[in-house]
Amino acid sequence: MNSFKIGLCSVTFRKKSVDEVVKIAEKADIRFIEWGGDIHVKTVEDARRVKELCDNSDIKICSYGSYFNCIEYDENKWLEICKIAKEMCADSIRVWLGKKDSEITTRDEYNILVSNSKKMCDIASQYNLTVCPECHDNTFNNNTDAFLKISKDINKANFKTYFQSRYCRMEYDTDRIFRTYPYIKDVHISYRDLNREQYFKKKNPDYLDTLLKKFRSMNFDGIVMIEFVRYNSENQLLIDAEKLRSY
Repeated sequence: MNSFKIGLCSVTFRKKSVDEVVKIAEKADIRFIEWGGDIHVKTVEDARRVKELCDNSDIKICSYGSYFNCIEYDENKWLEICKIAKEMCADSIRVWLGKKDSEITTRDEYNILVSNSKKMCDIASQYNLTVCPECHDNTFNNNTDAFLKISKDINKANFKTYFQSRYCRMEYDTDRIFRTYPYIKDVHISYRDLNREQYFKKKNPDYLDTLLKKFRSMNFDGIVMIEFVRYNSENQLLIDAEKLRSY
């Protein structure tokens, strides 16, 4: 059985240049990068440059972390984001699904999210792109039932989700993996956050191991992306990447 496909979110090293990020990934033998739209890739020209750098290092660009929020849909901005992702040959775009937890999202806000997301998926499909909301608090994608509901209402084949652990709610995380598995495009993990949420509170240091082994048992074929490392350390990235290869 092959090890996970290991990726790196460029936002892990926001203070590094695109050249440096590629070199860091290459040193860690990481073959996939998700480029962030907040710092590293803001234009089609930026996309063209990182694509060339990645090609020269035999690294694939798996996704574009756009930070575009579905509640604030702007067709021209979204078209530009799709063009940027396509220029990099990414196959998905990471977005934010609103600005509120699902429990406090109003009916009108929900309807806007559904309507906007449908439009986004329709345009993205023209570029062979998948739309993936981040799995995060303060968005509608903050719990399993909420995602399943909105996914059903959006009803687009290219609407998927990332998985991201809560780090201190094992029952929730395992349930989310089980019930949303067909929709999980890629996984974000952070050993930095694991340390913050588990070690310092003397909880379960094997928390992520348990979740990742579950993904392995289910033959997960997506990309497991490292998002943030302790102390923003390049050496720590090497350690985290090697750990992922052990599964």
